[in-house]
Amino acid sequence: MNKRVTIEMPDEMLRLVEEYAAEAGAATDAYLREVIEQHLEDLHGIAAADGAMHRLRTGEDRVISAEDFWRGLDD
Repeated sequence: MNKRVTIEMPDEMLRLVEEYAAEAGAATDAYLREVIEQHLEDLHGIAAADGAMHRLRTGEDRVISAEDFWRGLDD
């Protein structure tokens, strides 16, 4: 189910959004949905990378060489 969200933004920001949407050949609302979705995916990826770095720093995970990785797949 979709929900409608209303936001306020400065005129200049809206002008830029409309300009970028037009360049992408998309309606303004569809373009904003795509931008928000991409940003959320980026945040998820950053959080995953931060978690991986934390596990490496604390010794919970370890780094292995590509050779060891591929050797492990052959087992």
